[in-house]
Amino acid sequence: MPHRARPLAALALALSAAGAAAQSPYAGFEARPIKALAPEQVADLRAGRGMGLALPAELNGWPGPLHALELAEALGLDAAQRAAIEAQHAAMRREAIAAGEAVIEAEAALDALFARGQPNAEAIAAATEAAGRAHGALRAVHLRWHLATSATLTPAQRARYAELRGYGGGAPPAHGHGASQHHRPGG
Repeated sequence: MPHRARPLAALALALSAAGAAAQSPYAGFEARPIKALAPEQVADLRAGRGMGLALPAELNGWPGPLHALELAEALGLDAAQRAAIEAQHAAMRREAIAAGEAVIEAEAALDALFARGQPNAEAIAAATEAAGRAHGALRAVHLRWHLATSATLTPAQRARYAELRGYGGGAPPAHGHGASQHHRPGG
């Protein structure tokens, strides 16, 4: 192959591959049991993982139970704080797993609506509303437990948490009543 033809052949091959990828960004998704959820997302929902749902709390100075436990030593948690946060994490996980199953069910119902080949505007509205409520309820679970954990930590521990997690912007806002308040979120 002449010297000039090699770059042209490589360019043609690259453009062909890019064109194929651009034509079908969802290729393979049709084989998913629930089209809108990747297997990894289903696994995260079933395990009660946060998946970034509590970022408004986390990034505004309201620590979550899992990461507080991961940083327990560096935060200097006492035995009562550690026990309270362990209980918070266990309760949050139980609630998140149940709420995650509701998300999976709602997404499966929406998927089934189209798989049956009989969608209509009313059914779509009802199914998407149910899925939205399920997603919102799951997010609320994660966000509420950040309140409980934050209330369990002292202001100095919350500031240290933010520092250890790499969040800039100084100290988190003042909230909660330190380690003396071990309560259920919303209560």
